[in-house]
Order: sequence, then structure tokens, then C-alpha cells
Amino acid sequence: MKTEALLHRLDLFIVGIFLAEFFFKLALAKEKRAYLIANKVDGVVIGVFFVLILFINKLFTAPELTQFLGRIGIVSPAEAYIVISQGYILVALLLKLPQLNKALLILKLNPSLVVILAFLTIIGIGTMLLLLPRSTASGKETTFLDALFTATSATCVTGLIVVDTGTHFSLLGQLTILSLVQIGGLGLMTFTSFFALVLGKGFGLKDRGLLQDILNYRRLGRIGSLLLSILTITFIIEAAGALLLYSQFLPRYGAGVSGLYFAIFHSVSAFCNAGFSLFSDSFMSYRGNLGVNLIMSSLIILGGLGFMVITNLLRWVYARLKGEKRSLSLQSKLVLLVSGILIATGLSLILLGGTMENLSFKEKVLGAYFQSVTARTAGFNTLNISGLSVSSAFLLIVLMFIGASPGSTGGGVKTSTFATLIFTIKSMAQGKNRVEVFRRTIPRLIVYQALCVVILALGWIAISTFILALTENASFINILFEDLSAFGTVGLSRGLTPNLTPVGRVVIILTMLVGRIGPLTLALAIGGRRISELYEYPEERIMIG
Repeated sequence: MKTEALLHRLDLFIVGIFLAEFFFKLALAKEKRAYLIANKVDGVVIGVFFVLILFINKLFTAPELTQFLGRIGIVSPAEAYIVISQGYILVALLLKLPQLNKALLILKLNPSLVVILAFLTIIGIGTMLLLLPRSTASGKETTFLDALFTATSATCVTGLIVVDTGTHFSLLGQLTILSLVQIGGLGLMTFTSFFALVLGKGFGLKDRGLLQDILNYRRLGRIGSLLLSILTITFIIEAAGALLLYSQFLPRYGAGVSGLYFAIFHSVSAFCNAGFSLFSDSFMSYRGNLGVNLIMSSLIILGGLGFMVITNLLRWVYARLKGEKRSLSLQSKLVLLVSGILIATGLSLILLGGTMENLSFKEKVLGAYFQSVTARTAGFNTLNISGLSVSSAFLLIVLMFIGASPGSTGGGVKTSTFATLIFTIKSMAQGKNRVEVFRRTIPRLIVYQALCVVILALGWIAISTFILALTENASFINILFEDLSAFGTVGLSRGLTPNLTPVGRVVIILTMLVGRIGPLTLALAIGGRRISELYEYPEERIMIG
């Protein structure tokens, strides 16, 4: 209790620092009106904070709100005061994120290393926030390793958990996890740069150049509009998903705050392909609910397509509606083709795999479809994953390894990488010396990158699975499943994760990070900057196969 009281005082001290900074700069500003306009968002947040503090007793007069607060462990104005203070700290830290861009630019690091440092930074912040006493539900205790594991899983949008999200964490802890999911799904640099644009903090040429490398986008002058498009699309889809889910949750929670909160949480988690759920059984209780299955799977699919593909699709649809001829990019065609084939194949093979004898035909079809969609990176489940047959589990392992698409919120080696290798094999079988797809030729450099990604991924999985086989007391299929779930940032589990040894948890933490960043990005960061080739050795053939 002494430690908790000390941390609460620390919360108040941090709040005081943020408030003092704002008002001190306001007092020193020559043009106070200009300062307030430039920092209007900070001012609004501070205003909301003071309003909540002033009317804190009123929060406990509304029965619906009191019931909701009690459900999440807030039973008195004093506890609400602490939560409001910690919530303000969280929002204030988010508003400070744009300053990270400038700090990273000063270091003059290559983009790959910037991505890694960005993820490590947000994981570190998330770990500290989850260690706060108020982040944990009453009667629960969060260890450092639990907090680190959860923060990594949320930031890497994986969804593997060592403690139950809905019962172990308080409202503040759940909101922290949700914030990590949102930032991790979009990418920290994307998120901070968007804040810099919206808050008017400045978005210079260096920022644009860095994001051009990270987003792999050719048009430097349109980076700003691309960021706005990404965030706008994200929030529109998540808002629409939340409203649709809210309508499905009405029979269970009624028209109130609880249902809306659960809808928002799961909409964000689904679109970001995170797999975090406030339900202890994920979505098994909604196995036969057509609405929930379609809404959640649609959010997962949209999040897994990639922002470039979504924007390309929207422009294609808009052009078609105007009667203009516009073709989809090769990237979009490959992503849509592979995604459709994988979903259909997964659905069919899961149905054939059995282990669903006690379910109705509707539940079997919906369950097979939902798991086929979610296995490629989302991590929600309507079927008992530990009860699936070995053949079905192996199928999910393959889907988890392939994963989502580049530039999306998902992980894995990516659909376009898988497609590139398949079409490379096809071209070689046809005797061609180049890879052709949809009347386009894929550059050899892309083929080399695809090979590197798959080989490095298999190398990491082999090493991490070997270590887990040494440290964990479980069957090999369960160990391999859990490792692939971590690497693919999926979050499906056959029950091994909560029982991992400390060494096993560290291995899974590292695997989640490698899976989210990408093995090739990690290799480029370690290897340093690319060098120009000033010479070429003579060719000599070797035997293959």
C-alpha cells in the first residue's frame, strides 16, 4: 500500500509538471493568443481534465455510469480522481510523441533502425504504464515480465496474453493496451507524423524523406496527404465497425456505456489485427452470430490488406463510378488474389479437418470462415484452438506464416512475398528467366528480397522453436504453433503462452518484435547502410537441385 500511495503521488507530480509547463510557456509567450492557437489541442485536454476534476462527484450520480465504473474497479471519487490524472498523463504523453520524430532525425539513423527504436520506445513506455497500480484490477498484481510481454504483444499487434485482458487490467490498463494497439498497428512514425501535421508542430523535408523510406512511397511531395488518408481511413473504418458491433452487443449490455466501450475496443483491435479481447473466451460465445462474425472478419480483412491497397481500391471504385477507366496496381491485384485464395482454402480445409462434431452446420461454416480469416494475423477465435486436430493446427501454422499484406497492420512474411515466390517457381517451370505476373515483370531485386524474407523468417523460427523445445514442457506442435503465432503477430494460442517459463516468455517477446518489424528490416538495421557496387565478378555456374 505504501508503494501504491507513493506512485499515486508520483502521478500527481507528473500532472503538475505537464500543467506547469503549459502555463509557464503561456506566461512567457509574447503573443499569448498565438501560443494558445498553436497549442489548442493541449489546451482542450487540460480544459477537459479540469472539468472532470470539478464535476468528479457528479460522475457517481448516474446509475448507468456508476455501474460501469464499479465494473472496472472505480467505486469512489478518490479512485476516479487518480484514474483521471493517469488518463491525462497518457494523453499528454501521446501529444508529446511528435517530438520523437525530431529526436530520431537528429541521430541520422537509417530507416530500418528508426523503426526498431520507435517500437522499442513505445514498448518501454507501455510497460511502465502497465506497471502502474491503477492499471491493474483490484486484487491483481502485474509483474515486470507480464507488463513487458503484454506491452510487446499490444505494440506488435499480436494478441498473445499471459493474463486475461478483461479481468486482470483496470480501465486505465485496458486503455493503455488499446493505445499501444492503435499506435503499433499504424506504426509509431506514421502516428507521430500525423500528430505533427494536425497539431501544427511542423513536418519538414527530413521528416518526409524518412517516412518515404519507411512507407516505401515514391512521391515525396504527397507524403503528408498519404498520412492524412491513412489515418482518416483508419478512423472511419474503426468508427463504422464500432457502431455495427454496438448494435450486436445491445442484447448483452443494453443501450449504455459498457456496450459502446466493448464495441470500440474490439473494433480497433480487429482492424489493427491485434487479437486482444475483453471477453475471456474471445468470441466463442458469438460463434453462431452472423452479424458479429461478418463485422469482425471484415475489419480484420480490411486491416490486413494494407493502406496502399485500400487507397488504390477506393480510387479504382471512384473512377469506375465516374465512368473512367482505371486499373488496379499489381500490388493490389496480388494481395486481393492471394488473400481470397487463402481465405477460401483455409475455410475448406478447416471444415474437412473435423473436430467440430458438436456444432451446427451454421456454426461450423462460420467458425471455419472466421478462423481462416483471423489465422493470418488477427488472433480472435470462435473455435477452441487447443481442441483442433493436428492437421487443422498445421494449416493455421501455414496461414500464420504467410500472414497479411505489406503496409498493413498485420504480420507474417506477407501475401505479396508468398505470391512472388509462387510466380517465380511458375516462371522457372516454364523455362523463363524473368518473373511475369498480370502482364508485368517483377524486378529481380524484389525476388531477391522475397527470398531473403522467407529464409530469414524460417531461420528465426527454427532457432526460437529449438529454444522453446528445450525450455517448455509441451508437445512440438503446440510449441511450433505458439512460435508461429508470435512471429505472424497473430495471437492464437493452444494454451501454452500463459504457462511459459521466463525464458520462454523472453523468446516469444523477441519473436513478436521480429515478426512485427520484419526479418529483412532487422537484417538491414544490423547490417547498416546499403553500399553501391562499384565492380562485378565474372559469372560461374553451379549445380542446383
